[in-house]
Amino acid sequence: MISRGVKVTPVLLLCGILAYAQAPPQKQLWKSVEFAIVKFNDEAPKSWNLYHTDKKGVLLLRLWKRYLLVNVKEEEVYEIDPQTVKPVGDNVEWSLADKPEQPLETPDWKTRDVGPMQRVAFRLGKDGHILELQIPLKINGQPAY
Repeated sequence: MISRGVKVTPVLLLCGILAYAQAPPQKQLWKSVEFAIVKFNDEAPKSWNLYHTDKKGVLLLRLWKRYLLVNVKEEEVYEIDPQTVKPVGDNVEWSLADKPEQPLETPDWKTRDVGPMQRVAFRLGKDGHILELQIPLKINGQPAY
């Protein structure tokens, strides 16, 4: 009876490890960025929100019904499938594991500090629209998000 238990234990342990490895990644809670400003072709869009997590420089932008993942440090933007983003009150849940492999083309990327804000502007596509984000800075000049 003991030898049978010794044989079954490694099998159960292996099954547990495989189940854990195949578990879907946890969705992160993205919180709304307060005091941000978004401009689309120099005008304020009618419907937008900007979200952040604990990871600095990575933002999730909702622009109408479209979601864009903006990595300020890497100067990359990814189009996110709206079906993978789940609204939770004023925040959203989304997993970085759902990020597409290839970023969008974003020529004319410009980043600069303008007073208490960091201004990030880029073009969506070669001849596309210009998107501008103004993100609050801390008092010491470091990005708040």
